[in-house]
Amino acid sequence: MPALTELSAYPIVQAPMAGGASNPTLAAAVSDAGGLGFLAAGYKTPAAMYEEIKQVRSLTSHPFGMNLFMPQPATADRSAVECYAEQLAGEAAWYDTPLGDPESGNDDAYDAKLAILLDNPVPVVSFTFGCPDRETLDALAAAGTVTVVTVTSAAEALAAQYAGADAVCVQGVEAGGHQGTHRDAPELDSAGVGLLALVPQVREAVQLPVIAAGGLMRGDQIASVLAVGADAAQLGTAFLVTPESGANALHKRAITDPVFTHTELTRAFSGRPARGLVNRFMREHGPYAPAAYPQVHHLTSPLRKAAAAAGDAQAMALWAGQGHRLARDLPAARLVELLVSELDAARGAMAARTGSGSAL
Repeated sequence: MPALTELSAYPIVQAPMAGGASNPTLAAAVSDAGGLGFLAAGYKTPAAMYEEIKQVRSLTSHPFGMNLFMPQPATADRSAVECYAEQLAGEAAWYDTPLGDPESGNDDAYDAKLAILLDNPVPVVSFTFGCPDRETLDALAAAGTVTVVTVTSAAEALAAQYAGADAVCVQGVEAGGHQGTHRDAPELDSAGVGLLALVPQVREAVQLPVIAAGGLMRGDQIASVLAVGADAAQLGTAFLVTPESGANALHKRAITDPVFTHTELTRAFSGRPARGLVNRFMREHGPYAPAAYPQVHHLTSPLRKAAAAAGDAQAMALWAGQGHRLARDLPAARLVELLVSELDAARGAMAARTGSGSAL
């Protein structure tokens, strides 16, 4: 089984973005360009996941990855979800669509997806919202798959190492989309750690390769996380705006639209903390959304689809990292090429300063 760093020519990973942004075209383009492309199984049926795997294989011979969401414990307060549904009744009336069924399932068909990945192995499988047990990770390793666990703390990284993961994806609080915490603890919603502080903590805690994720948009930022101990950098928002991305056109435009001034973490759309561009829906409903994932995700799904169909970005989940203003509308391969050029220039500048005795 190859090491993580042997899977791509460059230390650049395209983040798996559930909800449609990650697709076979994007993953293949990134992998062909020397990065590591990723698909996202989240919210897809097992059959749809397998179909995307086949499509990527038809588009590239280079390694790629698949991301799975871990099943969630049944800890949500049903009465809190019902109360939130009542609050959203006006939204349902406005968009002329019923709310979704919050009890549509907690496991995202995890077992069926895992079975497919064991029968038809892909080069890399990563996990979000928790850590699989050793038996699962060992089975994937036996199939020749490199396993990566998303972590947001040194303690989670230690748990991943103990379980037998091959690498960790260290997610800073700057990251767009969901925070991949192993336990959804509302009291810790404001306790996220920045990437440049978090990577060294994880680096000192575990003996595993580290992929750094969170707000990265430029090659010099990649150089910075590599300098503090990461082996590779994962970028999501940077690739979300590429032509190959399957993200909604409204979402792509919003990333650099001055109407959207900043990002925040919110539970408004899914019941789990996720970073997105602040819009009307987030402002009006975020303060009242319960800690209930994926119940709230199921509840709001029809609203988000209806808003997108109506061309209304103010009620869509516009996931974006803190570096969204630096997004560049470039083909994925060209973006990888530019990031590598910027990374090389940054490394050269660091070496020159070090060689001359200047402080970094």
